[in-house]
Amino acid sequence: MRNHRVITLAALLAVLPLSPARAADSLDEARRVVEAATRQKTVWDGPTSGPRLLPGKSVIFLAGDMKNGGILGVLDGFKEAVEAVGWKMDALDGAGSVKDQLGSLNQAIAKKPDAIIIGGWNPNVARIPLKKARDEGIQLVAWHAMPNPGPLPEYDVFYNVTTDSNDVASVAALYAVVKSGGAAKAVIFTDSLYQIALDKANAMRRTLERFPGCEVLEFIDTPISDTANRMPSMTFTLLQKYGDNLRYGLAINDIYFDFMAASLKTAGRKGDGEPYNISAGDGSITAYQRIRRGDYQAATVPEPLNLHGWQLLDETNRALAGEKPSGYVTPVHLVTPENIAFDGGPGNMYDPQNNYKLEYKKIWGVK
Repeated sequence: MRNHRVITLAALLAVLPLSPARAADSLDEARRVVEAATRQKTVWDGPTSGPRLLPGKSVIFLAGDMKNGGILGVLDGFKEAVEAVGWKMDALDGAGSVKDQLGSLNQAIAKKPDAIIIGGWNPNVARIPLKKARDEGIQLVAWHAMPNPGPLPEYDVFYNVTTDSNDVASVAALYAVVKSGGAAKAVIFTDSLYQIALDKANAMRRTLERFPGCEVLEFIDTPISDTANRMPSMTFTLLQKYGDNLRYGLAINDIYFDFMAASLKTAGRKGDGEPYNISAGDGSITAYQRIRRGDYQAATVPEPLNLHGWQLLDETNRALAGEKPSGYVTPVHLVTPENIAFDGGPGNMYDPQNNYKLEYKKIWGVK
């Protein structure tokens, strides 16, 4: 199988120096990683062969929380792909709680679809109903169910579509390292309800800690579902606590920064100044607007959400056809004020101009 990864950050970070004596060399390596991540993606590096489309299939997309912009972006892409091939689909909302996610899953199983898409929630809370689904012949495919891409046999999931979360997190942190000249002082925001969020936050922390001049001021676990209520007052608290030392904000999702701007503005902070806010996902519409305007967000590491929706349908078709997953992993990408002009796809979200829709249609044999 072809290795689709453009750059493997794990290998690079493993050799980055820990000693101040070699800090300049490590900063040079960080610059090279960041430069590679900001390049425009115009060449298709995904699968070029696979099973022809199986017609007339029915699928249910079970969203972990439809308030999450990343999940909605993938759902939109999946809907577009479903319409292109003529399948039937339904979407259910897990509403950000384990209880509602389990209730929606049981509802989905009762509908007896050909496949269920696990959209952005942890399957560990649903081992028994997921096994029931597979026992009833329902295929399971996921997006962001776990931090790493690939099959999840322990949950009977055929394939988990995601950019490598460690790469995403590492690039976000390395951008702070590069932008600060190796002296980033940062707070990190995460939500431990989601394993992928916790893993990304820990990867950002480890990356910063490899640079002697960087410092993690605070590691903050606060729920994505309550950011609107918590972030405004938390922002004031952090400003009071750290003052000018609060130079960077790193978050596992853009939504944390949706509710910081008003507080930062009230405190007299400039939109294009400190703290420089950098997100390790998902490249939301509002994040693009903030980066474009210099409005309290410096960068995001978006995933190609629409492309992932199309990949979900491709992996589902492979599962239903009894074939192996494609193994495709989308390369990590960084959006900054310098490259946002060519990275704004439909709706101001990252959408690689690499003809992925046409490439998938070729595989499926549809026009």
